[in-house]
Amino acid sequence: MEYSPDPEALADLSRAERRQLLRALVALEQKSSPEPGGSWKWDAVLVFIVGSCVVLAAWIAVLALTLPSFYRTGTWRGAWVGFDVGLLAAFAATGWAAWRRRQLLIVCLVVLATLLICDAWFDVVLDVETSAFLASLLSALLVELPLAGLAIYTARRLLRLTMGQIMRYEGLRGPVPPLWQIPLLGPTVGTPVARLMKARADRRAAVAAACRPSEPAGPEPPGR
Repeated sequence: MEYSPDPEALADLSRAERRQLLRALVALEQKSSPEPGGSWKWDAVLVFIVGSCVVLAAWIAVLALTLPSFYRTGTWRGAWVGFDVGLLAAFAATGWAAWRRRQLLIVCLVVLATLLICDAWFDVVLDVETSAFLASLLSALLVELPLAGLAIYTARRLLRLTMGQIMRYEGLRGPVPPLWQIPLLGPTVGTPVARLMKARADRRAAVAAACRPSEPAGPEPPGR
């Protein structure tokens, strides 16, 4: 039988009673939800990231030793026009998400900041020893990097506001902790990375113990 709460009964509850009810429901949901870090897919993602870092570090060393200092390239116009089209798309998506007040805004701000930093880097580096170097440097310092910093600051502030609301729903008090300390599934009490790793090790040990063949029972004592 499907349960349907009575809106009028819920409306009669005080704010404190509604918060208490909400915290009880959240606690029940947390017990039934999957624990972060307990899936083989999560392990595969971590292995892929570590492997990518190793390969990229080796590739950077190869490029540093083999690439020439100066190089004449084709499709210069296409490269920069294409990059600026992507930057325009990031600005447009950020504006739409901000206007519609969607959580997608956080992702758009991070993407926008990344593109702006890349734009500043390539503008300055590629214009070294040219007459456009000073203009590129001023553009990076006065326009692109400040906008990137503003986008990162806004994304961080939105994340902290979201986490603060989750903490209030869960009945947690105090300031919002740094983002690098908050687990992926929210700021639940007692779920730091160390505990997640221990829980995963305990589960693997339990599975190994369950798969281990049981020892044969000894001979039964003779009857009297």
